[in-house]
Amino acid sequence: MAFAALAPSAQAQTAKPSEKLLTPTNHTLLLIDHQPQMAFATRSIDVAELRNNVTGLAKAANTFKVPTILTTVAAKSFSGPLFPELQAVFPDQKPIDRTTMNTWEDQRVVDAVKKTGKKKIVMAALWTEVCLIEPALSAIDQGYDVYIVTDASGGVTKEAHDMAVQRMIQAGAHPITWLQYMLELQRDWARGETYNAVTKIAADHAGGYGLGLIYAKDMFHAQEGK
Repeated sequence: MAFAALAPSAQAQTAKPSEKLLTPTNHTLLLIDHQPQMAFATRSIDVAELRNNVTGLAKAANTFKVPTILTTVAAKSFSGPLFPELQAVFPDQKPIDRTTMNTWEDQRVVDAVKKTGKKKIVMAALWTEVCLIEPALSAIDQGYDVYIVTDASGGVTKEAHDMAVQRMIQAGAHPITWLQYMLELQRDWARGETYNAVTKIAADHAGGYGLGLIYAKDMFHAQEGK
């Protein structure tokens, strides 16, 4: 009898997901300086791939209604506006334009993060070795749990990007990729309210995985028609 009584509890404990995982309600997304002038000098990742990845990331956050903060640096005088495809995901949101290289040294950004009430922050930026590492280290020092989207960020060289990522990991940041981020939020294909949007984002932005989803869907419909 004692064993039977314990069994459901043990099963429930096994099924509980890790608190280290991201959910749609436990974090804020901070997108930093995805602008033309910053992209010109990015060499650690192909610029077309970078633009694809950050757009997929933004669409995922928008689908799951994640609080998202957009920032630019010297947009009017130097770096230009956000990538148009990124701004299109949040058409009514005006980015916070800064002069500081470290986003965390602009009080408006810190206030916007605090307003969400979330202690986990997901960040992506251009460049990794300046505009990502500085706010990441600053937020970690102030008690935030920071996740860095490595394939939606880029540095002026591969070494600059890689060394910055290593330094952030050593400080406690968690490296993730944009597709990992989206699937971590979906977590269960039975979540019908986001299923169609997630599979469309994957089809549009997730390369071979997205193509595989398209193929599987076509094959399923073909089998239905027999």
